[in-house]
Amino acid sequence: MERRVREHSDPPSRSSGPRGPVLHIAVVGFHHKKGCQVEFSYPPLIPGEGHDSHSLPEEWKYLPFLALPDGAHNYQEDTVFFHLPPRSEDRGTVYGVSCYRQIEAKALKVRQADITRETVQKSVCVLSQLPLYGLLQAKLQLITHAYFEEKDFSQISILKELYEHMNSSLGGSPLEGSQVYLGLSPRDLVLQFRHKVLILFKLILLEKKVLFYISPVNRLVGALMTVLSLFPGMIEHGLTDCSQYRPRKSVSEDVGQQYVPPPSDGYVSLSSVEDGSLGKEEDGQMMSGCEDGGKSKIDVPLSQTEDNVSETQASKDTGQHLKPPSRTSPESSESDWETLDSSILEDPCSKEGEATAVGRQTEIFPKETAVSESIPITVQPQANTGHTVFVPGLISGLEEDQYGMPLAVFTKGYLCLPYMALQQHHLLSDVTIRGFVAGATNILFRQQRHLSDAIVEIEEALVQVHDPDLRKVLNPTTADLRFADFLVKHVTDNRDDVFLDGTGWEGGDEWIRAQFGSYLHALLAATLQPDSEKLLSDFGTTFVAAWKNTHNYRVWHSNKHPALAEVNPSHPFQGQYSVSDVKLRLSHSVQNSERGKKIGNAMVTTSRNVVQTGRAVGQSVGGALTTAKSAMSSWLSTFTQSTQSLGE
Repeated sequence: MERRVREHSDPPSRSSGPRGPVLHIAVVGFHHKKGCQVEFSYPPLIPGEGHDSHSLPEEWKYLPFLALPDGAHNYQEDTVFFHLPPRSEDRGTVYGVSCYRQIEAKALKVRQADITRETVQKSVCVLSQLPLYGLLQAKLQLITHAYFEEKDFSQISILKELYEHMNSSLGGSPLEGSQVYLGLSPRDLVLQFRHKVLILFKLILLEKKVLFYISPVNRLVGALMTVLSLFPGMIEHGLTDCSQYRPRKSVSEDVGQQYVPPPSDGYVSLSSVEDGSLGKEEDGQMMSGCEDGGKSKIDVPLSQTEDNVSETQASKDTGQHLKPPSRTSPESSESDWETLDSSILEDPCSKEGEATAVGRQTEIFPKETAVSESIPITVQPQANTGHTVFVPGLISGLEEDQYGMPLAVFTKGYLCLPYMALQQHHLLSDVTIRGFVAGATNILFRQQRHLSDAIVEIEEALVQVHDPDLRKVLNPTTADLRFADFLVKHVTDNRDDVFLDGTGWEGGDEWIRAQFGSYLHALLAATLQPDSEKLLSDFGTTFVAAWKNTHNYRVWHSNKHPALAEVNPSHPFQGQYSVSDVKLRLSHSVQNSERGKKIGNAMVTTSRNVVQTGRAVGQSVGGALTTAKSAMSSWLSTFTQSTQSLGE
């Protein structure tokens, strides 16, 4: 099996400019023979290479296809958000924003020899360490417009100035909601999807394979990231591990990626090294011990099972265990991969009594050890200083608030890819990936229905869930319908008030995010109650049971969060049934079930036919009456004339 040596060098030298969140500025163009390629990068993507080098780091080999999206030639301009894997273990997701434009070749002042087509297509791309999608987009659109207005693509000084400006203006500033959520509108999302927004929310909580589909790309990435913004702290701190995948080097590598049947006991043993020096796994991710800051990260593809068994057999008694999923078909998205327990925090580096917050703890236990008798770890609530305080999570490795937010959804092989290039299609069926929330514009993704659990058609506001059992799990309760209806009514009543955009008023973007935050806090608080069956029934008994088996819930539940004691552990819209609830249920059933849609269409067709028949009958009867009136008038006129003649 072909092995890959991960690059552990720091990002390219930036001695010419200040260090900041922006890693690189790049220009991607379309070559008539070579296809999409990087034409310029500052600083160079690979240290030692020139600014005009086409070479790419192995981890970023899909960059040209992400920055210059499929079908971009159909649009004059477009914007793309995408995620790239980190190039070293001590870094997180690289957030990419790309602005695409095209210009007629005859309009160029300087036309290079390799320009043979009538139009020139290029993207200006920013690679950042911070998820400032909308803010970067706003700055990048202006620079891209100015770059194209030069009509000479060799003038790259403006791009270097952009790099310096972004790092000087964004460097050192903490992430704020107003910056992170710029351009993401939950109001528009609720207006389009209405009651189905809650279904999207629950799909991601269940860590299902969700594919968003629409063209052009800016509508795709905007809708997908807006859904994620409904989760407290998710965009700010929850996406640092959301792009941990291994690029495919060749087609032959597919054979090596095939599922290997597990041993008879169903486990793979990963040794626990006591001396603080863990070996390097060339084909997976690096595993480092005490000398790497106490971090321990294990990500071993199943295809490496046979290679690793011999190395780990000796430490079977003290090792951690990885249980393959019970179902290995591509349709499977059940999270049977891992269960977490507080005992995994027994770090050999801290035997001398040092209490260190160990980031990115991802040791894995079989599902049978989910219930632990040991005392869970307590995370003390932070003082209310007017703003949310985030501290490193002891297990998730994410920056968490006093409620344990954000949930560790996008970790351990659950990907978030706002835009997927066609070259990344193999990721949908990769057995090392638990699930994904991904966006696509190519119809080939949508046709592969068996590779996802749900397809979200943004244009038609449809959420197509393939599995009937999953549809039952996602079926909203009466309290859920009240919650969704509450959102829809407030947003609809104020839909024409432009002053609500981006504000905290009722029906505004921040208000909607706050409602989903309260919903999630109440759900979490309800799971902690001793007799919670009745409380959880308002959220959906089957849904909660499925959610408790997910990785993000087990990570959250392995800690204690005393701040939740102040949260009301009941559904925000619990209460007695009423006539309005029956109307809500009927309306939801008609709009979302296949049978309801057929009945609704039949009612519309029948109503239309009745109206048309009534008009036809009216016209027929009216015509007969008119004819009869004319005949009677003619007869009376003739009779009158005859009478007058006889009288004379």
